[in-house]
Amino acid sequence: MTPFALRIQPSLQAELDAAASAEARGQFHTAFQHLARAHILGQPATTEHVRVHWRMFRFAVRNRLAAEAFGQAWRMVAAGLFTAVGLVPEGNTGGSAVSAFRRMPVPEDLQPAIAAARGGQPPYRGPAAYR
Repeated sequence: MTPFALRIQPSLQAELDAAASAEARGQFHTAFQHLARAHILGQPATTEHVRVHWRMFRFAVRNRLAAEAFGQAWRMVAAGLFTAVGLVPEGNTGGSAVSAFRRMPVPEDLQPAIAAARGGQPPYRGPAAYR
């Protein structure tokens, strides 16, 4: 696993956990938003990128979203092939309703975690983390 992947993993896993919790509560839109945020975080790392698409695929299958499941199946293959060579559009949310080639703005609250993972600095977690 790359240093970026190791450093981004806690932030990415927090989004995946939030997605699972939201889905368990029946909050499907919120669950998919967390999956999209996990996608943005993990996109630069091949393993994490594919893992997020796998989770999106499983979400789609569980919730009988055939078009989304089909789109995620293709995206898993593409993520495995193109991430390692850097052919990923930054900020893309990863859902099948969005072009796989479309660049999108990275949400401001995710930027510190991505920057920290790229540079090795721990992400700022707010004052509550230092109590």
